[in-house]
Amino acid sequence: MREQLAAFLAYLELNRNASTHTVRAYQRDLAQCLEVVARGTGKAVESLEVSDLDLGAIRGYLADLYKRGQSRASMARKLSALRAFTRYLRREGWIDADPAALAASPKLERKVPAHLTVDEMSRLLEAPDGATPLGRRDRAILELFYASGIRLSELTALDLDSLNLRHRMVRVFGKGARERLVPFNGAAETALRAWLKDRAALRTQPGAARAEKPGSRRPADRGVVEPLFVNARGGRLTGRSVQRLVARYVASCSTRFGISPHALRHSFATHLLERGADLRAIQELLGHVQLSTTERYTHVNAAQLLAVYRKTHPRAGKGGQQR
Repeated sequence: MREQLAAFLAYLELNRNASTHTVRAYQRDLAQCLEVVARGTGKAVESLEVSDLDLGAIRGYLADLYKRGQSRASMARKLSALRAFTRYLRREGWIDADPAALAASPKLERKVPAHLTVDEMSRLLEAPDGATPLGRRDRAILELFYASGIRLSELTALDLDSLNLRHRMVRVFGKGARERLVPFNGAAETALRAWLKDRAALRTQPGAARAEKPGSRRPADRGVVEPLFVNARGGRLTGRSVQRLVARYVASCSTRFGISPHALRHSFATHLLERGADLRAIQELLGHVQLSTTERYTHVNAAQLLAVYRKTHPRAGKGGQQR
């Protein structure tokens, strides 16, 4: 089955325009599945045939994940990868029926996304030291995260030509290299303008990193590109570095745990929804393909409404007694 798997991964990259990260995730999940199927059939992975991937083998794989203590979300993600693979096999004529389509998906728990309150977000934005170049860079990063709701990978992939300060818009290449324009506010514009002066100095210092070729998310015919956010040596800032700086600033101004760059995206969406933004508009801003992905923020709003109700309604106390 290795030939079919290699062809499927190439299809994801070339035909579906999936990112390198996505292709690797599919490869890991499917390789794990084939190892479990091989154990169940008594074969080596190299000897597996397409016919070995039947409904019984898929159920055995899900049972193995359950025994390992995998979360429902992880099991659902792995099953999704497997379903994409079996759909591909059927479309290409390798199998007559799709066995993964009959496998039941784990029921996912609806968790409220981690996010900051408006006051907490204000304190976080004020945390960087505005008297230093890197402090001004960090302020620009935090302001842009909160003003636009873009993903961590989208922020680190931004180039100078992605930014339109005059119209306060940023061009983002999201998952599947889908392009979208996202607005940002005046506070983010001010922070970005301050950072661009420092950025120019860092990029012109001796030994600074040179301009790069466009990454996999960007059009291949754009020649060299200039990263928007750079480190102290003038090279493109990595996602790991941004995660560390966000964690550092959160720790300095809040007692909250689990606040990552993605939690700033959650804060962006939650605060828009609280102030009456249309869910469809939020979907476009976040770059979600499915509206159901955006709808999880309605659970945040519902939880807040319930908390307010229990706190303020005269008969919402214990036992329905008036407080």
